[in-house]
Amino acid sequence: MLELLGALAETPWIYVIVGVSVLLDVFLPVLPSGVLVITAATAAAGSAAGAVGEATQGHAGFADMFALVMCAATASVMGDMVAYRLAWRGGDRFDRAIARSRRLTAAQARLGTALLRGGGPLVVLARFAPAGRSVVSLGAGVMHRRVAEFLPWSALAGLTWAAYSVSLGYFGGQWLGASWLSTAVSVFALFAAGAGAGFLMRRPTEPEAEAQAQAC
Repeated sequence: MLELLGALAETPWIYVIVGVSVLLDVFLPVLPSGVLVITAATAAAGSAAGAVGEATQGHAGFADMFALVMCAATASVMGDMVAYRLAWRGGDRFDRAIARSRRLTAAQARLGTALLRGGGPLVVLARFAPAGRSVVSLGAGVMHRRVAEFLPWSALAGLTWAAYSVSLGYFGGQWLGASWLSTAVSVFALFAAGAGAGFLMRRPTEPEAEAQAQAC
């Protein structure tokens, strides 16, 4: 797969594949879009490392990584807004769709209260949490949140997630080479960030912690 993506990294098709995967995973959280972004960045890093001359290598590496970040971030925001608009118009149907998915139902139960409590910054955290993006985008539409409230945080979340994922793949490829080992290490770091985001979102705020302590 690395060899295939390495060849595709030198063509515009890599951006099409990454963009489609990231756009659709708001509806299909099982799509490994983060893994694909990391693998594409690792392959691109390997292609850049093979460029002739340090100046050419640095320019090619920066251009490829910047384009990959912008592609993934743009597709992330587009997917968020499509889900948001669809959920706005058909909230009941999307509630039933979430109820049919065990993963989305579990994520909604874990993240719903936290999102209502924390507002915008938690949209960024949710972008890293498993199925968090789907819950946030669909939930914002179902609750008829204003675009001005949701879109800026969606853009920041998409850009942060894309930059983090691409950086993992790129630096992993630079340090460990364009190999399965570097990809595995980078993917582990992405999953660790997701686990950390989920923990932070489930952690009660100070008023809630005080209320729980008083109840005990």
